[in-house]
Amino acid sequence: MGAFELLKDLIEQGGVSTDLIYWKKTDGIGRICRNGINFTERGFGIRGAVGCSDRANTAISQAKPEDFDFEHVFGELGVRWLHTGGIYAALSEQSCETIIEACKIAKKYGTVISYDLNYRPSMWSAIGGLEKAREVNREVAKYVDVMIGNEEDFTACLGLKVEGNDENLKELNLDGYYKMIAEAAKQYPNFKAIATTLRTVKTATVNDWKAICWADGKIHMSKAYDGLEIMDRVGGGDSFASGLVYGLMTTGDPELAVNYGAAHGALAMTTPGDTSMASREEVESIMKNGSARVKR
Repeated sequence: MGAFELLKDLIEQGGVSTDLIYWKKTDGIGRICRNGINFTERGFGIRGAVGCSDRANTAISQAKPEDFDFEHVFGELGVRWLHTGGIYAALSEQSCETIIEACKIAKKYGTVISYDLNYRPSMWSAIGGLEKAREVNREVAKYVDVMIGNEEDFTACLGLKVEGNDENLKELNLDGYYKMIAEAAKQYPNFKAIATTLRTVKTATVNDWKAICWADGKIHMSKAYDGLEIMDRVGGGDSFASGLVYGLMTTGDPELAVNYGAAHGALAMTTPGDTSMASREEVESIMKNGSARVKR
């Protein structure tokens, strides 16, 4: 089995259709294009985690709008939801253009768009830095229905500050978050929901974790996971986003959705790697205060 067949098989094993994936030929060693890799030193105790994104020259960073039939995807197939984010936007000048075009066409057909700001300074550094990040993300934000990010993301990408936080995020000022969300909703009236995780870092391996979601003019707070023991924090934010989106898509209830997101994110940080290994049943058990007793 070649690399292409292996990758395709792994995707399909995860229950994801490969019908709409754009495959790009490579020479096998990455001179033409490649898949990206993300390295993370986990950290422990007083030593914080360190991330390194090895994503240059990837196939997706080269993808142009004309490589995809967005009219077919959103107009004819009627895709209900588009989720994307700032990491993809930061890959290259080309990806900035492609993500904006995808959002424009999705919006034209009424597709719900969720966006995770996910600001990574190192990834934006080669294509214009903070100024470029803010320019692109402010343009994308015009089309977004569900905006997701933490305090650093909203500040860097949209220029919205959370006032009153401790510099090292050992204490979080909730009033500052509420004011920031209110300002975001005022500047972008197209936002139907705004969600942010609230992580208080006690040590690299012990965090307090919860989330809030604004929708219909109300703030919804998730269950708090105080003293959460972290095995690998990578993927916590992504798993929060996917849990939130799942909840919104299946129930339409923002309070339930933010709890799906917080529980899913918490569970993801108890396993290695950035892909959640948690089932829906496990997530719902944690939401209902399920225990960590061994299951036989």
